[in-house]
Amino acid sequence: MGIFKKRDVSRVAAPATQTKNRHPFGILDGYVPLGAPQIRLYYTLREAIPVIDAAILKIVRLTGGFEIKCSDKTAQFAADDFIKNVPVGGNRQGLAAFTESYLEQLLTCGTAVGEIVTDTEGNPRALFNAPLGNIELKRNKNGFDIDIFVRDDGQLRRVTAPEMCLLSVLNPEPGALTGCSILKGMPFVSSVLLKIFESIGANWERVGNLRFAVTYNPKNDAIDRAYAKDRAMQVAKEWGEAMQSGSEIRDFVAVGDVQIKVIGADNQILDSEIPVRQMLEQIVAKTGIPPFMLGLSWSSTERMSQQQSDALTSELEAYRRILDPVIRKICTAFLRSRGYSCSFEIVWNDIMLQDEVEISRAMLYRAQAEKIQRGE
Repeated sequence: MGIFKKRDVSRVAAPATQTKNRHPFGILDGYVPLGAPQIRLYYTLREAIPVIDAAILKIVRLTGGFEIKCSDKTAQFAADDFIKNVPVGGNRQGLAAFTESYLEQLLTCGTAVGEIVTDTEGNPRALFNAPLGNIELKRNKNGFDIDIFVRDDGQLRRVTAPEMCLLSVLNPEPGALTGCSILKGMPFVSSVLLKIFESIGANWERVGNLRFAVTYNPKNDAIDRAYAKDRAMQVAKEWGEAMQSGSEIRDFVAVGDVQIKVIGADNQILDSEIPVRQMLEQIVAKTGIPPFMLGLSWSSTERMSQQQSDALTSELEAYRRILDPVIRKICTAFLRSRGYSCSFEIVWNDIMLQDEVEISRAMLYRAQAEKIQRGE
């Protein structure tokens, strides 16, 4: 039976937004760096800025897959079947699917919680990625362990089987129970970026969709002044019919001194390339993903340098070290429930960040070196 329940979204109050902003992500402008994880804020960031969402998904994909190597062949067969077919969340299968969602939650919120769902006999039956909205962490009375509480109908209850729960934190501050998201520090930058995007859209709406100012200037004689209103109404009617003709070419004929100007034609749209790039540079630097992998062409070459490759590889290996205890706990619980006491190790797939040309050239150089060593 599952420990965690899905949160009832109908009971969640909508966050107050800033009415002065037209973009639908006003929560970014009300950001205050609190100690608790800003769950709604970070998911709003991913929805508002596609580059942030793409960077997190890219990290999850680049972290790669893994396999379990058991010393017992029978246990190896059972573990492979479990890793491949274990239900996850009721709509997916495989331990890889669980770790992907687990890592994505960890990167976004700084804290990830999961559960090993057991059957009536206590054997692992499925895996579940727990939403953080109704979970609270508290320090145990011993001052060291962490207790997981679930909010149910407004009441906090401690989980009944904490040994079946999975908890990971990312870069926690000293003394804190929760971790820090990789999106920490991005709300202000993202808010500025959204304001630039919104102003660009507003300017193009004004300038791109042309609006005209039609001005009728009556002469100083008495007749023009007497019929100025009637002539203005007639000009407005004729101009309206001319504009509503659509693709049909239609002339506009007016009598008197009539001036037609495009509203906003004299204004220039500000160049947004430099400020947008400055904001994106801050976002890309925080995620650690090279710009060209996110579709940003900022340099003359599209190949990843060796320094960038090494830095990104170290980042991915750090995420793997966080996932190792989680995978080990799941596999240990499964093997022990089946009666296997053998040891096992987690073998991650190699991180391949170089292109096929570089890989082929490296293989060629290696073969040539081996041939020289053999004296051929």
